[in-house]
Amino acid sequence: MISVPIRRVCRQFLLIAWLGFGLCSPAFAADPVAPSVEARLAQLETRVGTSGFNSGDNAWLLVSSALVLMMTAPGLILFYGGLVRQKNVLGTMMHSLILMGVVSLMWVLFGYSMAFGDGNAFVGNPFQHFLLRGVGSEPNPSYAPTVPAETFMLFQMMFAIITPALISGAVAERMKFSSYLLFTVLWVTLVYFPLAHMVWGKGGYFNWALGGKSPLLDFAGGTVVHISSGVSALVCALVLGHRLGFPREPMPPHNVVLSLIGTGLLWVGWFGFNAGSAVNAGVLATSAFAATHFSASAAAVSWAFCEWLQKGKPSVLGAASGMVAGLATITPASGFVSIPAALLIGLTAGAVCYFAVTRLKARFAYDDSLDVFGVHGMGSTLGMLMLGFLANIQVNPALASCDLGGQTVSLAGGMGQFLYQLKGVIFTMVYAGGVSWVLLKLVDSWVGLRISEEEETLGLDLSQHGESAYND
Repeated sequence: MISVPIRRVCRQFLLIAWLGFGLCSPAFAADPVAPSVEARLAQLETRVGTSGFNSGDNAWLLVSSALVLMMTAPGLILFYGGLVRQKNVLGTMMHSLILMGVVSLMWVLFGYSMAFGDGNAFVGNPFQHFLLRGVGSEPNPSYAPTVPAETFMLFQMMFAIITPALISGAVAERMKFSSYLLFTVLWVTLVYFPLAHMVWGKGGYFNWALGGKSPLLDFAGGTVVHISSGVSALVCALVLGHRLGFPREPMPPHNVVLSLIGTGLLWVGWFGFNAGSAVNAGVLATSAFAATHFSASAAAVSWAFCEWLQKGKPSVLGAASGMVAGLATITPASGFVSIPAALLIGLTAGAVCYFAVTRLKARFAYDDSLDVFGVHGMGSTLGMLMLGFLANIQVNPALASCDLGGQTVSLAGGMGQFLYQLKGVIFTMVYAGGVSWVLLKLVDSWVGLRISEEEETLGLDLSQHGESAYND
């Protein structure tokens, strides 16, 4: 009788023999007609696309486009609408709502071409992509090599919509709707589209990555969006003059709850604004997302603390304003700085913007109704300049090797980059402010800027749109 160990050995031997036989059989032999490595790579390229298309990047950029649009409606609409008096809530909301239609049409006709078409250092050819000719499923390797050019176009269109909408906060409660619309169409054409090309367009004068002559770091719109709109808003406020009764009569917000809801939507949408500007779903998007959040958090605390010290009580609206200030300030730096740097930017933003809105505004007695200049203009100016010292190669390795006039230079933080940032900020302020002043004078001579005193007393809702927000 065979013992148990011997039987186990026999079974193992038979198993090994069977496996050996099976592996040597034709069924397990290499397929003589299996495709070669080259053939399989060709199949993979066909499946993925030789252009490098990435469905994950495309999905992220489409979501980011929706988030940025949400910043205008309902985000900015609610934020601004709650801050004005009851008789002006619909008129103020209409200022943002109408631009979703008007700027979209301009973008299709000539706006995208002026911003991202081929041209000179200051503006693109407005006819190159007329009716978005040539903007389809194929990626544009200069701007977004892993997503369709159409996706990139949609993402950038949302920036073009919200930028002039920000200006409306400075003219609230006293500007004719017709003059506002005319001014905005001219402003977007002559200010926003050229600035977008100069900073982000291929060959643009300030484009640090695509052949610019003066490398300006602006990840998501410090100059193009916030400084341009903030300074233009200040010019609008100065040219229009005070609202009736300002500053003698109190003009408190009619619904702070609406503004707080708008603030929350702006914060969420801003992740698409900043992190989406990485134009892919990689580590840079994550870094920009984190910087955006922590800057807003720090600025809310900083603003509230300053207000607490100055007035004895921290207001809810003050904390919300601090959040927006932190978001506007980190926007140009979000893809270039570390989390500790983002915290520093946010803490500084809350304090600086608080004093701009309270002390600076009172000192010069201008009626920037909803503090566009104090929050967006001052905030992003601060962010642009701080970025000059805080730009980090570990966060964005592309900064280490910028081609400037045939020479490879580093754009890491330091005095050299600070001077480039300062140059870009000054140019944006002078250009946007100067063109805005000229456009306002032209519009005033053509159709007039302000509503009459009787209409202002009645309110924008009834005088400009023939309806009322509340009909109880």
